[in-house]
Amino acid sequence: MSTKKEAVTGTGAPHWSEKYELVVGLEVHAQLITNSKAYSSDPNAYGDHPNTNVSVVTLGHPGTLPVANKKVVELAVRMGLATNCTIAPWMHYARKNYFYPDLPKGYQITQDHTPICTKGHVDIPNTRTGAGSADPKSPSGARDSFAALGMTRIGITRIHMEEDAGKSIHDMDPFNTLVDLNRAGVPLIEIVSEPDIRSGQEAYDYLVEIRRLVRYLDICDGNMEEGSLRCDANISLRPIGQENFGTRCEVKNMNSFRNVMRAIEYEAQRQSEVLDAGGVIHMETRTFDAGKGITIGMRSKELAHDYRYFPEPDLQPITVSEAMKEAIRMDMPPLPRELREKYVLKLGLSDYDAGILTDDKATALYYEAVIAKTNNYKSAANWVMGDMRGWLNERGLEISEFPISAERLAGLIALIDRNKVSHTVASQKLFPLLLDDASSTAEELAIKHDLVQSTDEGLIERLVHEVMAKYPEKVAAYRNGNKGLLGLFMGEVMKGTKGKADPKRANEVVRKLLEQENG
Repeated sequence: MSTKKEAVTGTGAPHWSEKYELVVGLEVHAQLITNSKAYSSDPNAYGDHPNTNVSVVTLGHPGTLPVANKKVVELAVRMGLATNCTIAPWMHYARKNYFYPDLPKGYQITQDHTPICTKGHVDIPNTRTGAGSADPKSPSGARDSFAALGMTRIGITRIHMEEDAGKSIHDMDPFNTLVDLNRAGVPLIEIVSEPDIRSGQEAYDYLVEIRRLVRYLDICDGNMEEGSLRCDANISLRPIGQENFGTRCEVKNMNSFRNVMRAIEYEAQRQSEVLDAGGVIHMETRTFDAGKGITIGMRSKELAHDYRYFPEPDLQPITVSEAMKEAIRMDMPPLPRELREKYVLKLGLSDYDAGILTDDKATALYYEAVIAKTNNYKSAANWVMGDMRGWLNERGLEISEFPISAERLAGLIALIDRNKVSHTVASQKLFPLLLDDASSTAEELAIKHDLVQSTDEGLIERLVHEVMAKYPEKVAAYRNGNKGLLGLFMGEVMKGTKGKADPKRANEVVRKLLEQENG
């Protein structure tokens, strides 16, 4: 039991990692943000009263016909371009015949042989160690160069469009299953990764990047708790050095990224114990019990499902022209990976700063607006990550509710750069004033509230002489080598100028006079 707990909590390397390699592929379903459903005009809205966003099309009445939602195609192309996929120029829809208790027509409209996006990738932070961390024998290709750059490349097999099923509810009535069909027909894209993931942490990082992308692209809100982003994991082990994959198990029903990571780590430990005991892994579907931290078998998958795919006869094949792709590409926002590279390689920020600034789209766009008005990129990053983010977090607000525009914040940075105010004054006095006054600039407020630093060297020199006359013994101690007393003289000067003296210039004057008198 102790080894199993160790594997789940991640305290130290699990013992099985010396013998087996973990192989994981993820299937992510993302609900698309559209006004209507995938193949009908029924509203696509979360949280409405059950069974109100339905019509004869959603209910699968005989004689009703689906109509493809063009917005769904556009959003799928956006995701494909963002994940470096090839976009299919021609494709058709397919029917997936399977028993869906909460999809009234009895089949799902999806894509089979002609997915809209194929052969892409996303890059995640490299957490692997050793030269063998990027397996050159992996079917999706070598990734050594990306590991050397601090990134691991995870391949995308395909992205395809389909519709969601309704929701079966089991916990409201002990004797009956209730069905809410509001979700039936809601548009999805399914993002299928290559089996390139080698740890629970990599799965976590991959999901973070996928959620970041769908939010940047405004195609999905990425809320796992509400079910708008869902993930299934295919998990297997193979002996280190073996090229062929082991038998995989699929784990479903995970409602957070953390639980995906926990389920993978537990399942790897479970499978290793079975293999070490001479047992055989059986292909099956399992569920994750978050409370107990274990996976539980649900049903066998020894025999592949015969979904009886065939082309959807009620929907015409669709084409995606080069002109359409370019129009969609031009309308896309800057992507997080592009911004991270820009901030590190061009602006000289740290990897940490770049990661924080690009963690969500609103922060990145605000920072972009600030640096459009100032070239002090590090100072701008500090203000956005520090004072601004702290103020918002304390109040539980979004960036859209922040009262200081990017231009006004850049103006505050400019005042500091021009030595008009100190950073302390800017943070403790001017920043609150900007929050309360939505129209004035930082410079206007600094002048109005008498916060502009004094550069009057005559005043500073007079104050220094007064301090020296007041503390002659301190002057002597300073001249005898106690340079730490410089702070005393600086403090008196700042007090005499009510904090308005330019600290840098005042420091120079104090040093000069003390040394001059010593000469």
